[in-house]
Amino acid sequence: MMDYYRRGWALRYLREAKAELEAARKLPYMAPSLILEAIRKARNAIYYSLGEPGFVENIVRETMGKAKVGNDPILKCLVEIEEIMQKLAQVEEIDEEKALKQADSLIQTASEIVETLIGEKVES
Repeated sequence: MMDYYRRGWALRYLREAKAELEAARKLPYMAPSLILEAIRKARNAIYYSLGEPGFVENIVRETMGKAKVGNDPILKCLVEIEEIMQKLAQVEEIDEEKALKQADSLIQTASEIVETLIGEKVES
């Protein structure tokens, strides 16, 4: 059972991720930074859903340094999100359409994970 504090933050980060992505669609000149921020907030929503965000982040960073992730699908997903964020942060010129689709997919995945962990449907 997730406490109300973490539940509240997870849902807030999901709402903000969706808003950042919508803003990226409306403001193409700001899209790269807004897309990156949307992905970061989706990741944070998952972190709050799983437990103490700092602890979860440490596990993900330690796992990234290893050659093999293991059989944990959520950990694999978190490592992939972190890798995508790092790639987007390093690229000077991004393919906005591709990045928007990727961010949308990641936010949907984050929503599904949060919904599963809190046991209720998240508003779209």
